[in-house]
Amino acid sequence: MSPFIRIPLGLFIMVVGYFMVSKSEKVFEWFGQNEFAEKYLGYGGSRTFYKILGIIVVFAGIFTATNVMSDILGSTAHILTNTKGS
Repeated sequence: MSPFIRIPLGLFIMVVGYFMVSKSEKVFEWFGQNEFAEKYLGYGGSRTFYKILGIIVVFAGIFTATNVMSDILGSTAHILTNTKGS
């Protein structure tokens, strides 16, 4: 992917993740309570879950902007399809 597309896309993904962390109450209002998070993370677990998910999204944006994501996905595809990498 061209750096002129990859870098703005990665920055956009990072901004989305940042707002998921900083505005977790708004994300909670949009998507509601997560039963899995409430069961395993306790009371208020949904907000914690959305914050953890936001941090993961920020890292995905960093990996996209720095072209690490394509290496990760390429390696995973080679493992799952049992082919040799180039």
